[in-house]
Amino acid sequence: MSLLNSPRALKIALAASVALNLFAIAGGVTLWVTKTKAENKIEAAQAPGRQSTFKDILAGMEPETRDRVRSTFRASAMAARPDFEASRAARRQAVELMRGPNPDAAAANTLLDQSRAAEMRGRARLEHAAPAVLATLDPDDRQALAVILMRRVKSGGGAPDPHKGGPDGGRPDGGRTDGDHDRGPGDRSGPPHEQH
Repeated sequence: MSLLNSPRALKIALAASVALNLFAIAGGVTLWVTKTKAENKIEAAQAPGRQSTFKDILAGMEPETRDRVRSTFRASAMAARPDFEASRAARRQAVELMRGPNPDAAAANTLLDQSRAAEMRGRARLEHAAPAVLATLDPDDRQALAVILMRRVKSGGGAPDPHKGGPDGGRPDGGRTDGDHDRGPGDRSGPPHEQH
């Protein structure tokens, strides 16, 4: 009588076969999941707008270059600050005018036009600083930093804030342009945020 003819030997052989098959299936699934995750990370890294943060890009530069780029963007943000403050002030006035006992739609629209114009002046100051800085960099740094021209923030665009490591338009107001600083939770006055 052969060893495989006994019921006990058949059960052991069957259990070993099932265990081996389960191990092979688990290994295959793990390999597939790992490969899929790696491919997704590569695609995400190559997708527009998913480049390194401004802080990461600056970290790869020579210290003198990094300091010059930071100081230029800081100066640009400070120069644009009055424009963004004027934008917020005009928007607040429009909101207060419309909340008041005698709302005046024409006056509110004029204030909103002034707000938009001030915001656009501020954005222009920030956006014009980026090419001016890029033109002074060596080719490798210029290529790495040029991605900031493609980036947009929720409420607009512009140069990234050198202090926060990411794009917020380089604005001293953190990228806010619609009077959010004065809004409370649930306050829906004023235009909604631009959705991207």
